Amino acid sequence: MKFLVFLGTVRDSTPPKPARLGVRVTEAVLECLNSQYPEYEIELVDALDYPAEPVFKPHFAYPRSKAPAELTQLAEKIESADGFVMVSPEYNHSMSPALANLLNHFGSSLFSYKPSAIVTYSAGQWGGMRAAVAMRTFLSELGCLPVSAMIHVPKAQEIFTADGSVQPHEDQGSWFDYFGRTFTQLIWWAQAAKEYRAQVDPHNLVRDFKTDPSERNAP
Repeated sequence: MKFLVFLGTVRDSTPPKPARLGVRVTEAVLECLNSQYPEYEIELVDALDYPAEPVFKPHFAYPRSKAPAELTQLAEKIESADGFVMVSPEYNHSMSPALANLLNHFGSSLFSYKPSAIVTYSAGQWGGMRAAVAMRTFLSELGCLPVSAMIHVPKAQEIFTADGSVQPHEDQGSWFDYFGRTFTQLIWWAQAAKEYRAQVDPHNLVRDFKTDPSERNAP
């Protein structure tokens, strides 16, 4: 199976320090996934690689041959993935605007019928948990329902170093056990969904909402 890990921060300025705290958390997430689940393909999608355009235009709004190549490539990766890990800071009790902006470029038909996992972090004591609550609704609307277990990393700068290794006073095994609860759920649901999609194409059961509100089946 294939999983995409979305890094949702683009804030590379200071203060506060350190800049792009989410890189540390994401590197730890990638190390955990690659070491504990080597049989799966794990790929990072960094929101910083997709700078916001002056006028928002989602991928699905372009004619098929006119869409920016980088968005088309990402759409193909999303469509081929079996699940998603969403890593986000908390801004004003909500998820990263950069992550929301990137995900909003793609229709829910690409994400639907696949699970997701929520990972949040902060420099303070709450670990981004209030953003995680908002992310449940957002990801559910995309169709990639988040698993029940979530990962929160408070004071992430005190837990992980710049390369994602744990600080000397921390125990990597304990953190990876904590991560594993969420990732085990993600992989279980991803496997179950993948096997059933192979038997029954959900897009044939419920039409994708792509062009017209009538596709919602509303009377």
